[in-house]
Amino acid sequence: MNDQPPYPRCCTPLTDHWPLPQALPGVRLLSTHFDPALLDLEDFDRWKIPQQKGVSKRQAEFLAGRLCAREALRGLTGTAFVPPVGEDRAPQWPTGLVGSITHGAGWAGAVVARQQEWIGLGLDIERLLTPERADRLAAEILTPRELDIYLPLNAGERAQLVTRTFSLKESLFKALYPLVKQRFYFQDAEVLDVTQQGIARLRLLIDLSRTWRNGVELDGQISTFDGYLLSLISIPAQPGATT
Repeated sequence: MNDQPPYPRCCTPLTDHWPLPQALPGVRLLSTHFDPALLDLEDFDRWKIPQQKGVSKRQAEFLAGRLCAREALRGLTGTAFVPPVGEDRAPQWPTGLVGSITHGAGWAGAVVARQQEWIGLGLDIERLLTPERADRLAAEILTPRELDIYLPLNAGERAQLVTRTFSLKESLFKALYPLVKQRFYFQDAEVLDVTQQGIARLRLLIDLSRTWRNGVELDGQISTFDGYLLSLISIPAQPGATT
C-alpha cells in the first residue's frame, strides 16, 4: 500500500482472510479491528470516505467498514471504490459487483464478488449474547419452531442459538434486500439447521418476489472467534434468480 495515504490510527492493518468454514470462489473478505478513541477525522478526507454524523463510535465503524470495502474492491477489480450510502441506507455497489459490510464491537469487515458468480452476499458480525440478553430477545428473534428447539437448552446453548439466529437473519436480509427491495423481519425466515462445522440452512416464510417465495431455502455459514460470531449468506448466480 505504498501509494496509499497514512493508515487510519483507529484501525488495525486490514486482514485478507477467510475465517468462515467454507471458502467461496471469487469472494473476497477483508476485515479490521477499530478503536473509536483513536479516531482522526482527517482520515475521512485522506481516504476519500464521506464523513458521517454522530458520535465517534458511529464515525469510526463507518470509516472502518468503508475502508474494508474500498480495499476489497481494489483487490478484486484493481480499482478502489467507496460504496456510497443509498436513500435506503444500503451500500451502493459498482455495476456488476455485489458486496456486504458489517461492523460492531470494534470489528469491521466487507465481502465483495462479481455478480456473474454471486448475486447476493450478506455479512454480519455480532458479539456473543449473554444468556440474560438472549432470553430477553428470544421471542422477538425466534419463530415458534426455533423456540421449540431453544427452550430445552441450557443457558450457554440458548445464548449461542439466539446469537447465531439473529446474525444469520441479519445476513439474510443484507443478501436478499438488494434483489427484492422489500423489507422483512425476524419472523419471516427460520434457521433449519446449523452443523457442527458451521454450515447453515435457512428457509423463507414469506413471499418477497416471484423468485423469493415462502419455502425457498438458502445456504449460510457461521464462525465464532474472540467472543464474536460472524455469519455469511451467499446466493450463487443462476439464470432468472435476480427478481
